[in-house]
Order: sequence, then structure tokens, then C-alpha cells
Amino acid sequence: MTSITIRGNITAPPELRYTQNGKPVASVTVAENVGKDDQKRTNFHRVTLWGELGEHAAALEKGTSVIVVGRLDQREYETREGEKRTAWEITADAFGPDLRFQTATVQKASSNGGQQSRPQVQQQNDQWVGGGSYGDDTPF
Repeated sequence: MTSITIRGNITAPPELRYTQNGKPVASVTVAENVGKDDQKRTNFHRVTLWGELGEHAAALEKGTSVIVVGRLDQREYETREGEKRTAWEITADAFGPDLRFQTATVQKASSNGGQQSRPQVQQQNDQWVGGGSYGDDTPF
């Protein structure tokens, strides 16, 4: 298992869905800028968030700066044309706002009938850009 940490911006709101057994899972793409000024490039990472982590991340919006800690996983699949392909994805263990560019108010998720408190995430220009909570765990 390979551990990875990336920092970037989410390219679209996380897509939350549920497995046949009812377990929540969210998918999101994070754009990471790397390299020096003369050779900058952007890497796009597909991130999967399971359980409450996925539900909490689903409140974030496009453009939110995040930090992702997780495991790098390899997945093989076959195209419609029968070609074998390999994809690399990150399965997140931790996911949260990058506080260099925004502020956050964190509240523990409440257990009152499934309703959860969600922290608010602000960009420095005071525009609200999302929220999320971290269950009983400390976010980092």
C-alpha cells in the first residue's frame, strides 16, 4: 500500500452515491498544480471517499482548496474496444479544506436523528464555498 498526500482544488462538487448495501461513497477530482514557474503542469487525481467522509465532503463546491491523505490504488479495466487500461486512484483516509486559502468552523457531527452539523468553509474573500463535518474524529 502506497500512502499519498496531495493539495489542490476540487474541479466539481463531489458526486455522492450509495452502494447496494446503503454505504455512502463520494467521488471527486482534485487538480494539483506542480512544477516550477517555467514548467508548471496540472495533475488531475480521482479521489474516492467512503462512509461519513464521503457524505461530509459532498457539501464542498467546485474550486474549494483541499488536502487529501490516502492510499494510491491501481485499477485495471477494459474499454469498449477491448483494450486493457490501468487507472490510478486515491482512496481517501482524510480530506479537508486547505486553511492557507480559506477559513473553517468545525463542529462535531451530531447524532440527533441523522441530522448533522456541518462546518462552513470560507475563502479569504468571505464567499461561502462549502462545508462538511468529520464525525467523532479530528479532521487531521
